[in-house]
Amino acid sequence: MGFYDQPDGQPKRNRSSILVAFVSAVIGGLLVLLLTPLLINSGVISLPSQGMGPANIAGPAKTTSVKVTSDITEAVDRVRPAVVGIINLKSSDDPFNPEEIQQGTGSGIIFEKANGKARVVTNYHVIEGATQVRVVIPNGDTNKTVNAKILGSDETTDLAVLEISDQYVTAVAEFGNSDTLRAGEPAIAIGNPLGLGQSVTVGVISSPKRSIDVDQYMATDVIQTDAAINPGNSGGALINVAGQVIGINSLKIAESGVEGLGFAIPTNDARPVISSLIRYGEVPRPFLGVELIDLAQLPQSVWENLGVPDNLEGGAVVRDVQLGSPADLAGIKSRDVIVALDNQTIASGSDLRKYLYKNKQIGQQVKVTYYRNGQKQTTTVKLGRAPRSIR
Repeated sequence: MGFYDQPDGQPKRNRSSILVAFVSAVIGGLLVLLLTPLLINSGVISLPSQGMGPANIAGPAKTTSVKVTSDITEAVDRVRPAVVGIINLKSSDDPFNPEEIQQGTGSGIIFEKANGKARVVTNYHVIEGATQVRVVIPNGDTNKTVNAKILGSDETTDLAVLEISDQYVTAVAEFGNSDTLRAGEPAIAIGNPLGLGQSVTVGVISSPKRSIDVDQYMATDVIQTDAAINPGNSGGALINVAGQVIGINSLKIAESGVEGLGFAIPTNDARPVISSLIRYGEVPRPFLGVELIDLAQLPQSVWENLGVPDNLEGGAVVRDVQLGSPADLAGIKSRDVIVALDNQTIASGSDLRKYLYKNKQIGQQVKVTYYRNGQKQTTTVKLGRAPRSIR
């Protein structure tokens, strides 16, 4: 018995009946194909919605709008319209094609608006060497570029003030109190990095007061932050969560293995400089009339020769005295070691200049404490006005 034999007593399947069933199935399929479009169009059959799949199992998709607000976003919205781009242009040296060439870009802060004019503070190094400066003002979806006039600049503090038409100015930044800053509080940097347009970075105040050397003769106090400050951010705003400018972004230390070292000029230090630049076009500074060298740079044998105490922490050695200067008139001589001004310790020439520039005015008197031949002495000096060449 084979696997395909019918069991005993079962009649064999009729071939004609199989053929009939096959033909009936084909005819039924053709009828379904022909009638389905008519039934769909008449509404008898409804098709499921398109895009059925795992993503639609839970029901139809919905679009939700989320409103994000925080102290940071509100502060940024308040200040950002007052932060502008700065373009430094210089005339080419080609006499046959005297076009203006872009030397660099930076940022600035609109801090004043009156009588059809607006004033912008930026860094000295942003506009240094420019024959023409342009300011890019944010204005909705489009920016407005206007010519700027340099009212004044100061290399020592790295500050400059520009003046523009207020035609497109919609906001003025408010200066905050940089003396009340605390390490760890939020800091927001707004600027024009790499000339790409406005950008916002967020961090904290790493140190509210950090002294750094700006050159071999002068140190300055700055705010240290880990908010990213990149090329083009210079002159932009460092703000607090209240939307007040607490610093003017100035520089960043970029070394291998170093991250998060950005610096800004405190607004309280910038205010008097800005006022002087508007009024005089420069910063008149008090003047002693001495050339100095740091005592700490000299070998111990020189200390012994000068006769200063071994436990002295530092001082500013007078290398030379300008004839007829305030120091000369007060009797200060070469080889004197200045250790205090108005009883404030002076450990270097940088300390001396910083004290005079921040605390004294031209024509005021200052008490100078110094060592001469091992003897501690004092004198009073009436400060003069520093020549422009040494400010």
